[in-house]
Amino acid sequence: MSLSKDLLELIVCPQCKGTLIYLPDPEKLKCEKCRLIYRVEDDLPILLIEEAEKY
Repeated sequence: MSLSKDLLELIVCPQCKGTLIYLPDPEKLKCEKCRLIYRVEDDLPILLIEEAEKY
């Protein structure tokens, strides 16, 4: 199962409040402004800045 379209329209990057880009395989959320990637576990986005990966 993937994240719902409604949820994706609501959530933003917790650091800059910018738009997150959904990456489907593996499920991740990417902020191009902050250059951070947030993981998704069991259909729940983990939007903790300290757990985000830099790219």
